[in-house]
Amino acid sequence: MHEYQAPSQLLANRTIVVSGAGAGIGRAAAKAYAAHGATVVLIGRTQSKLESCYDEIVAEDHPEPVIVVMDFANASEGEYMNLRDRLAETFGHIDGILVNASLLGERKPLEQTSLKSWNELMQVNVTAGFLLVKSLLVLCQRSPNDASIILTSSSVGRKGRAYWGAYAISKFATEGMMQVLADELENVSNVRVNSINPGATNTEMRRTAYPAERPSDNPSPAERMNTYLYLMGPDSIGVNGQACNAFG
Repeated sequence: MHEYQAPSQLLANRTIVVSGAGAGIGRAAAKAYAAHGATVVLIGRTQSKLESCYDEIVAEDHPEPVIVVMDFANASEGEYMNLRDRLAETFGHIDGILVNASLLGERKPLEQTSLKSWNELMQVNVTAGFLLVKSLLVLCQRSPNDASIILTSSSVGRKGRAYWGAYAISKFATEGMMQVLADELENVSNVRVNSINPGATNTEMRRTAYPAERPSDNPSPAERMNTYLYLMGPDSIGVNGQACNAFG
């Protein structure tokens, strides 16, 4: 998958929702999806970052995206339902969701992890993704062809590692949510569900987690997009319930 070469109009006439679209993997994915023909719904908590991403997409003459400012740490279920209604009114259906917004949280032993930090991280990394998928799944099921849901995982969500605490546990939950939803939708829906571990990537989160690492040693988020394009586009029809990597 990481060597996949996407056709230029892979996602033409498709509407793709991307959470955490203001920076890092989410921003790169939003731009990649737009560059391949999609109308992208940019969701994040910082309007200025979303507007910057919007401007870059429009400057490249790609389909005009939509900006939705949402604070995943505090958003109510009603806000997700309102998002569903807004997208239903504007587009009628959607063709994909990339659940990407995450917090790193405290990197310390579990016994030293504060309840406040734990709750905030689970809210953003797990509950927000659940509510986004729960509210928008009906719009994915209205896709006239196929639809794809991608959940962003991590290597520490597939094998636990000391001092990764709540973040690692939240990514195990992400993998579990992917598996459950994929199994529920298998053979009864046009929606497929998979996860991606982007691997070591030069993002703000990675730089925070590994301050002694030289950032330039890791690929940019844009260099990780082949797998994100493959799983979001129709070439991956039939791929469901898979824990994928964005690297070799």
